[in-house]
Amino acid sequence: MSTLALLGIGAGSIGLLLLLIIRWQVHAFVAMMLVSFLVAFATGMPIGDIISTLIAGMGGTLGSVAILVALGSMLGRMIEVSGGAASLANRFTQLLGPTRVPMALTAAALVLAIPVFFDVGFIILVPIVYGFCKAAGVNPIKFGLPVAGIMLAAHVVVPPHPGIVGGAAIVKGDIGWITIIGLAICIPLAALSQVVSGWLNRKGYPMLPTTAEQFAAFGNSEGSTASKARSAPGVGTIMALILIPLALIMAGTTGATLLPKGDSLRNVLGFIGSPIFALMVAVGLAMFLLGRSQGWNRERTNAIMESALPPAATVILVTGAGGVFAKVLTASGIGAALSQSLTATHLPLILLAFIIALALRAAQGSATVAIITTCGLLADAMAGGGYSPLQVALLTVAIGFGSLGLSHVNDSGFWIVTRYLGLSVGDGLRTWTVLTTVLGIAGFAMTALLWVLVA
Repeated sequence: MSTLALLGIGAGSIGLLLLLIIRWQVHAFVAMMLVSFLVAFATGMPIGDIISTLIAGMGGTLGSVAILVALGSMLGRMIEVSGGAASLANRFTQLLGPTRVPMALTAAALVLAIPVFFDVGFIILVPIVYGFCKAAGVNPIKFGLPVAGIMLAAHVVVPPHPGIVGGAAIVKGDIGWITIIGLAICIPLAALSQVVSGWLNRKGYPMLPTTAEQFAAFGNSEGSTASKARSAPGVGTIMALILIPLALIMAGTTGATLLPKGDSLRNVLGFIGSPIFALMVAVGLAMFLLGRSQGWNRERTNAIMESALPPAATVILVTGAGGVFAKVLTASGIGAALSQSLTATHLPLILLAFIIALALRAAQGSATVAIITTCGLLADAMAGGGYSPLQVALLTVAIGFGSLGLSHVNDSGFWIVTRYLGLSVGDGLRTWTVLTTVLGIAGFAMTALLWVLVA
């Protein structure tokens, strides 16, 4: 099939998906599965490969997301019901003052995003964002949007995250330079995320009914009842439940960075630092510490944990369907056709790197895939251009920022953020998609400025 035909099918599939979800209000899971089938048929994918491709897309996404969302939801629910999130929010609000809470949360999110995958860190912070918003009397999007924005920015340009590390390996980029440049640019981006989110939030957005119901009950029903009988857990206990899994993950990433492959200590640290194990530890500690302080028996604890799963189920299914759609776009050759078309334009290399990554991100959803694919396409040009290690690092960071923008319906992160913050698809495109694109362009602009200075 010709490149033009593949590009037309890709653009048409995204347009149809948006129409199904926004205009005709088809459930996002059903819409993405339907469009995935149509793309597979339209691009001539062998009929014997279609189902296996869809299953691979679902399984590849849910292999980690389902477990993380479920465990993160259980941890958040226990913190919520015990009154811990409200206690923590009230304490920090008293210390910092209501006007400084959003900035403090965004700064903390940047630090936490360095060693922790975007979806893991955001899921862990959701109950705290809810608690702060509840105390301040605002919707979750007010504080949650800038937090999510800067966490994703760090995820795409700061090692040891997989996309930027994998891309650096392909182009033989210096991890040290990439880390320095990525962190240096993310610091002003944290402030920009706060400013842009405030502008986007100048008007209110109605919460989805399920999120509104969950947020309205947050810390009021079971949590308030528990607090009448027993005091809420201390701030130190809640902070420990948040920081312990993050510390375990940091230990794993540090071991992977400093120790050689095959080292026994590296293997141990990799195991205890895996996000799944770290969250399992946190859930186990929450069952013991919160259950004991609140006087929950095993039946009560299990009931609280089980109550976290119905809201998580929608997030899991929709996220998995996003993985299916992304897999079909990749397997059908649409992503490769887009990359080849842009490469033939002969734009300046740093601009080309950004545009290809941005286009791939928009076409297939995954920032990691966009980074690695773009690095593969441009590896020969970067190797043969006589660039210094600093310039190669700048090109790699530019690719990372390209993968930050245009997060929309084929990105699992889009669904995690919008569902937890209670945004409809349309409002998610007006807020989250705009925020990620502004941050991506701003990050690239700063990278390009450094490129001019060192050239």
